[in-house]
Amino acid sequence: MAFKKRFTPRKKFCRFCADKKLPLDYKRADILRDFITERGKIIARRITGTCAKHQRKLTTQIKRSRQMALLFYTTVHATYVRKRTV
Repeated sequence: MAFKKRFTPRKKFCRFCADKKLPLDYKRADILRDFITERGKIIARRITGTCAKHQRKLTTQIKRSRQMALLFYTTVHATYVRKRTV
């Protein structure tokens, strides 16, 4: 009789609470890209594991970064920008 392995998800944790030196700033687009999908949507807390306090800050910083044109709004914008700059 074969036993199936049960899937046990890892405990999610807030990256910003765990590493206090990790900056949450609109200028750090490389960090913010981890929290948006390839289509440009902000990923929810329950998926990323961020705490409520940092999720609110993260959302604000992503929106600010989009306004400064460091991040894209949608994939249409991303491909258009890539074609122009290459």
